[in-house]
Amino acid sequence: MRVVVASRNRHKLVEIGVLLVDAGLPWNLVSIDEVTPGCSLVEDEPSFEGNARSKARQAAAASGLPALADDSGIEVDALGGAPGVYSARWSGEPCDDARNNQKMLRELAGVPMEKRTARYRCAAAFADPARGLEIVRTGACEGRLLESARGTGGFGYDPLFLVESLGRTMAEIALEEKNRLSHRAAAFRQLAQALAELVH
Repeated sequence: MRVVVASRNRHKLVEIGVLLVDAGLPWNLVSIDEVTPGCSLVEDEPSFEGNARSKARQAAAASGLPALADDSGIEVDALGGAPGVYSARWSGEPCDDARNNQKMLRELAGVPMEKRTARYRCAAAFADPARGLEIVRTGACEGRLLESARGTGGFGYDPLFLVESLGRTMAEIALEEKNRLSHRAAAFRQLAQALAELVH
């Protein structure tokens, strides 16, 4: 089945594809730009779940295909849960991982390690208007933010996000390992299982 992913992030397409194959859903995933170039996806909901659901609906309506979407971000306890749903565009438009990470380091300057707890949170949604289907699942991954970046993999806040049980940042973890423990992996794994049950 051909399914549009409401994202322009190639890393995300790869991660999602692996999780779907593991669930027995070897779908042909295409990015929103491949099927509807220039399509604008609005994220104006106050929650990850609301944004994921809204983006899946928008992508399905624009493309005529079933759609997958997610909304994810980081919640930092010392910042009262910020940046939350604003994680990707925290330092302003256009979205820029390096500037976001620099802002995070500035905001947490002087905060001791024991108070730098945070979590990545993700909501994953599937919308297929033709079949009247809409499913949302969530996942989270706990960690702590370092005082300097480590690793070259991943994206977003991964170079700062320490997975304490491994002693490594998300940017130092291979994709296969990340797919076992990340917030996105948890959300999409649950979504894939729900979809697999419907398909099979």
